[in-house]
Amino acid sequence: MIDVALLSVIRRWYFREGKSIREIVRRTGLSRNTVRKYLRGNIVEPSYSNRVHQSKLDSYAKTLSGWLAREARRNRKQRRCVKQLYHDLRALGYCGSYDRVAAFARHWRDQQRKAAQQSGKGTYVPLIFSPGEAFQFDWSEDYVFINGQSTKLQIAQFKLSHSRAFYLRAYLTQTHEMLFDAHNHAFRVLGGVPQRGIYDNMKTAVDKVGRGKQRVINARFNAMVSHYLFEADFCNPAAGWEKGQIEKTVRDSRYRLWHQAPKFRDLAAVNAWLEQRCQALWHEIRHPQSQRTIAAMWADEQPLLMAISTPFDGYVALTKRVSSTCLINVERNRYSVPASFANRPVSVHIYAAELVIVAEGHVVARHERVFSRDHNAQGKTIYDWRHYLAVIQRKPGALRNGAPFNELPDSFKQLQSRLLKRIGGDREMADILALVLHHDEHQVEQAIQMALSCGECSKQHVLNCLSRLLDPPRPVAVEPPPTLRLVNEPMADLNRYDDLRGKRHVR
Repeated sequence: MIDVALLSVIRRWYFREGKSIREIVRRTGLSRNTVRKYLRGNIVEPSYSNRVHQSKLDSYAKTLSGWLAREARRNRKQRRCVKQLYHDLRALGYCGSYDRVAAFARHWRDQQRKAAQQSGKGTYVPLIFSPGEAFQFDWSEDYVFINGQSTKLQIAQFKLSHSRAFYLRAYLTQTHEMLFDAHNHAFRVLGGVPQRGIYDNMKTAVDKVGRGKQRVINARFNAMVSHYLFEADFCNPAAGWEKGQIEKTVRDSRYRLWHQAPKFRDLAAVNAWLEQRCQALWHEIRHPQSQRTIAAMWADEQPLLMAISTPFDGYVALTKRVSSTCLINVERNRYSVPASFANRPVSVHIYAAELVIVAEGHVVARHERVFSRDHNAQGKTIYDWRHYLAVIQRKPGALRNGAPFNELPDSFKQLQSRLLKRIGGDREMADILALVLHHDEHQVEQAIQMALSCGECSKQHVLNCLSRLLDPPRPVAVEPPPTLRLVNEPMADLNRYDDLRGKRHVR
């Protein structure tokens, strides 16, 4: 076959310059039949003719087509794959390759889609969103150095579908309380709540996926949706392209943020850096459908978002029984509870960063949440020594080796080391610690420091210093106004009293 350049020369010689076929043959060295074929057919671009190749599958094509049509009507889980159909053809005598059977199946499916006017995989429709209409959410995983150790983080990612403003927040797990906390911070930074949220079928939001768009939504997730007054829209299973914007943000964030992330001292520093970097990138990145930046597009969209009244109280409630040592066990870690609730059930509200213990309708304790990433290591115990003050009133000897009292302030420890050297010092120390139940702890600590500074200290000395701190200050002397001042002040004369007594009063 000749190339396009030679064919163009031949056509120009013949049709424009009037050269004969003999002259063209002499100049090009081609045969007369070749030149006539290209000139007679008015061909402007040479191409090979379609050739029909004989295949070992031809005699089985009708059978295979019938099998493919039968399998297409079956339930997805009951369909036989092409590999199984290939083995069935081998049993009938087919001696060709599996690749030929697979190519035939792909061609057959393409023909069926064309006949039904359906698109195949990899074909999508461009989407456009109105300002304030929707946001997209997804989780991702990335590593960062925290306190000198490489730590795997779960990243909650949000993106406004119109302005493309995005927000990231890092957590250690993907549990309910983390999801709720992420929404609270995202709506705060994005400046409001859109009308609709687009999610995949994550377990923290969907308890069961039904047919089509039917979903059994988690009760706590539904409460958050009701609080913020937006509509939750869930994608079809394994259809990530339905929230393609956030999927792209997950991919882009790896080289925009995490590949150049510094080292951090704790998770709070990570999230502070993430919030600052996201807002800075809004001013650097151009909107894909406009020449303006994401920050400029967000400034137009933000007034159309619904304002936030109060953050959602996003906790997960558990019922735990307090042990005889005033501890509850949560996620392999132990937390102290006031001694009055020992051997009783309490409600534990688990937040993203803290645990709140509730009993009898009141908050009785708060603890910073501790995460144990090593499942082979023993969990940690978090004490609050104030929770054990009622116990040491009955058992003051426990002060000497009590684990919760290792966390006493330095001044308390100094006083304890002095008092425990004498008889009855543990009882005195227990009574001094009990002052915290009735007075401000800082004032008690200040009274202890005053007693220590005097050298010899005791319970009575500490009580005396505390009473002086609690005494109200003396009133300031009142300066009378000028109108009430006397011009001639009277002089005191005590002899006048003697004259008034007279002789009749003398005995």
